[in-house]
Amino acid sequence: MALCVLGIETSCDETAAAVVDADRNILSNIVFSQIADHAAFGGVVPEIAARAHLNAINTVVDQALKTAGITGKDLAGIAATAGPGLIGGVMVGLMTGKALSAQWQKPFIGINHLEGHALSPRLSHNVPFPYLLLLVSGGHTQILLCKDVGDYTLVGATIDDAAGECFDKTAKLLSLPQPGGPALEKLAREAKNPARFELPRPLIGKKTLNFSFSGLKTAVRERIESLSADGHIKHDDAADLACALQNTIAGHLSDRVSRALDTVSVTAIVAAGGVAANGAVRAALEKIAGARGLPFMAPPSALCTDNGAMIAWAGIERLQRGETSPLDIPARPRWPLDQNPVKLSA
Repeated sequence: MALCVLGIETSCDETAAAVVDADRNILSNIVFSQIADHAAFGGVVPEIAARAHLNAINTVVDQALKTAGITGKDLAGIAATAGPGLIGGVMVGLMTGKALSAQWQKPFIGINHLEGHALSPRLSHNVPFPYLLLLVSGGHTQILLCKDVGDYTLVGATIDDAAGECFDKTAKLLSLPQPGGPALEKLAREAKNPARFELPRPLIGKKTLNFSFSGLKTAVRERIESLSADGHIKHDDAADLACALQNTIAGHLSDRVSRALDTVSVTAIVAAGGVAANGAVRAALEKIAGARGLPFMAPPSALCTDNGAMIAWAGIERLQRGETSPLDIPARPRWPLDQNPVKLSA
């Protein structure tokens, strides 16, 4: 049997565990979603998330091992997210991983959640270093040069909100179900006049490699308010606006990636994180990659959103380099991939 690692992920609102082997086989990938627990609040409530992780974690881990057809004795190591994220949730998964490591006498690897996303294309596509990564999710929008495991250079980042937050907040304003991003993408596909609304293009004309989404969020909110009657917006109006927002975000992301490619030499363009599952975003990045003669790669949707498989794979990458973590590794609410970033101007 190839080297197997159990990965545990609890940084936000999914309780996840997976078993992956060194041959890139995902033997199990169990995700317990808390969407229903947070639906009434329109967003993730940290205290509720931590309690839900605590209630689900043992069942999710047991199911991951059972689905993989192995026991703890068969593992080469246990990896768990140590940050960044909602600290209560991170602590649940981290302490569970540490306890199982001690119980089964297996090496423990504390994983940066962002590194899990950054290395996930190596699990799905075996992408060689160095590659340019667009890490885009509800909490992060960054361009990183991935030179090796543990060696990342921040090239560009959002100066305010994340792209995923822009999607989610707009979905909430349109009374769409959570998770907002996929619901908004579905609505955008129903647009009858995709070119009807012209939204402001963030940082237009500026040479910066950074992103901005706060002004775009404001512009969309103002559009919704102008189109609403008695607090309701017509379906066709909402669909056209959703399409306009999606295309504007995809254009902003691909424009910054294109600019970043002028500064680095890479093997591929890669996207990861929840927003990387968006079809319009992928299509825009594929177009940029094609123009540059580079491959574009993104993990399948199940590996874009938070999951245990990416944490297990990051653990394998670390373990194969002889790297493990002490059992007193702390939970960290903040943990940038680039430990010494150059200050990025707006």
